[in-house]
Amino acid sequence: MIVESGMILLPFAGAVACFLVSGRTRILAALTASLFTSAAAAATVLQVFTHEEMRIPLGGWPQPLGIQLHIDGLSVVFLLMSAVVGLMVSIYSSVFFARQTEERHFWPLWLLLWAGLNSLFMVSDIFNAYVVLELVTICAAALAVLSGKVESLKAGLRYFLIAMAGSLAFLLGVGFLYAETGMLDMFALGEEVTGSLPLAVSFGLMTAGLAMKTALLPFHFWLPPAHGEALAPVSAVLSALVIKASFYLLLRLWAGVFEPAISVYAAQTIGFLGMAAVLWGSYQAVIQSRLKLVIAYSSVGQIGYLFLLFPLVFAVQETTWAAQAWTGGVYHAVSHALAKAAMFMAAGNLIIATGNDRIDYMRNVVGSLPLTTMSLGLAGISLMGLPPSGGFVAKWMLMKAVFASGQWWWVIALVFGGLLTAAYVFRILGHAFESGDRRKPMRPVPLILETVPLILALGSILIGFRAEEVIFLLEERMLWEIPGGNSP
Repeated sequence: MIVESGMILLPFAGAVACFLVSGRTRILAALTASLFTSAAAAATVLQVFTHEEMRIPLGGWPQPLGIQLHIDGLSVVFLLMSAVVGLMVSIYSSVFFARQTEERHFWPLWLLLWAGLNSLFMVSDIFNAYVVLELVTICAAALAVLSGKVESLKAGLRYFLIAMAGSLAFLLGVGFLYAETGMLDMFALGEEVTGSLPLAVSFGLMTAGLAMKTALLPFHFWLPPAHGEALAPVSAVLSALVIKASFYLLLRLWAGVFEPAISVYAAQTIGFLGMAAVLWGSYQAVIQSRLKLVIAYSSVGQIGYLFLLFPLVFAVQETTWAAQAWTGGVYHAVSHALAKAAMFMAAGNLIIATGNDRIDYMRNVVGSLPLTTMSLGLAGISLMGLPPSGGFVAKWMLMKAVFASGQWWWVIALVFGGLLTAAYVFRILGHAFESGDRRKPMRPVPLILETVPLILALGSILIGFRAEEVIFLLEERMLWEIPGGNSP
């Protein structure tokens, strides 16, 4: 109980400490909170892996009045993902924000956001999930405008408005759900949901609201400017973690609450939106001239792969391929988080070195920033889905589920999306290795800023070798039955 609570209380305490102190003391407090939060997450993962999933009542109040934390395989996968990316972001930011005015605002907001993410990955009450999701949204919007530039302010305001619209839709859905069932616990709700009209409206509102927050096409328009104009560590957090929070909640609702009432048409519709996102986002990434916009539009496309999970898992009941699709989709979320955080931090290094993020300014950058170039290349391998990366394992499992289910049309997204991803990754690397004189000298980049994205990029490759543990957590350590799969 102490360890699990620490994942929420430690970043909260760190945020308060960073607000009260200044200078090197603030950085020390932030790094200490980040380290202990990551250690608590690792201990929780080990507990669930070696023993069993956990349900922890808060304050000693039983259901239906009490609030509980639930921690199962899906929870700990996302908790560990946040711990790894979060710790690396904190280390990177301790150098990136050195002697910058944004530093005193960054640390409290970032640690509050991290606490909100950990809370969301453990909460079982839908209304409290809404509360912590709003904490994540508000902190993310504030971080997006941290640079104070006009472009970032416009992008951040657009992000905030669309996120609030999504929150309103989600909250309305919670209201319909509570009015119809009289309860809010996700595990109890799974036994009460039927195909009634109020519950169908609730399902539609909550799905639409979370799709807006996840930037699923056609709700993607806020993401490229928000991620592209934010500071490098903020872009890494937004792409790797924040959009995964709403996706995680969407998974929970579809698999645990509304699964008995989901129609084939709903699953196929969200799958087609995902396929459109893969193709459109990847194409837009190919034609961009700024590196951060390439990476941001790449996020739109990579998000689309996550939504291919839904028609493969929920379109037909009692399927033999559901477990593969389930694991492949979640595995892609993890590999994408590592790769995209690495790419945004590498882009931040290029901005420091060249003064901008235009791709044509990257000529011969490999000679000055070899580790940064390697980070871009390794992360690109995972995004393309080439072996032995985590992206390959994820897309291979999705491909196997596609052929096993007979839903051959999803191959279009997996194949053409991979080709388009290769196009923009090789375009970036082509400029990096292009010989020729530079327009102006490059400024030095601290070694730690090059090392951190390289560690994350290597992680996105190395997790391809250890898929068994993740598969075990996602299939054997669940608090409810995987749709179409075996009960735990």
